Amino acid sequence: MANAAIETQPTLIDTHAHLQLEHFDADREEVIRRATEAGVAVIICVATDMASSRQAIVLAEKYPSVFAAVGIHPTDCGPAGDKDFFEIAELARHAKVVAIGEIGLDYYWKNVDPATQAAAFVRQLELAQKLGKPVIIHNREAGADILKILREARLIQLRGVFHCFSENTDYAEDVLALGCHISFTGNLTYKKSTLPAIAEKISLERLLLETDCPFMSPVPHRGKRNEPAFTVAVAEKLAILKNITLAEVCRHTSQNAAALFKLPNGL
Repeated sequence: MANAAIETQPTLIDTHAHLQLEHFDADREEVIRRATEAGVAVIICVATDMASSRQAIVLAEKYPSVFAAVGIHPTDCGPAGDKDFFEIAELARHAKVVAIGEIGLDYYWKNVDPATQAAAFVRQLELAQKLGKPVIIHNREAGADILKILREARLIQLRGVFHCFSENTDYAEDVLALGCHISFTGNLTYKKSTLPAIAEKISLERLLLETDCPFMSPVPHRGKRNEPAFTVAVAEKLAILKNITLAEVCRHTSQNAAALFKLPNGL
């Protein structure tokens, strides 16, 4: 399948990358070039705090294939005040900002209390609705509370994606019932992962692909720094699970991403 990916140059969209991190300072341009050569037509550079939100926009302005998401991650929201959220609102109006994220809840790390995380999450959900932007949701050991917040927020036409999905089938059904998409990263390819059985049951119309680079490298790249070009490996795994061609996976997931993030035609 790897050879087929190279020969057919499938159009892929990496819906979650952190290209602004220092991991890419030495070769960022080469990383983006390799992604293009692998068929990754679009990379969404996702923020976690104020600095990375600004940096994501700088990269989006510099590279045609890069778009940005701005927001404050749950583990970074502790010191965030009104000034920060006002700036996120201003940054979100940039022409190449396609989402608010990543936002959500994280109970694995204990540096920010749940109430503060929830307040930041709701505030950014409301901003996304006001601006008509989708949300990129981070969920780590906080699945029940995230669903509770989303249900109680009474958001009209909630649009978004649960990135780096790692829950069970029942949770996936709850996410889909909310109208959200589900995105898999390199975790789908891991030998002991339970995610393949879940991915098999989810309609292609609701799936997205991502790397979450520089983290979560897929097989056969585990142990290496992850990068957008490796989106192909996740797509190949999904093609095997769905018993369809790589081209079909690329077409469906890219159409889904283009529609969700309102990407320009022709990408």
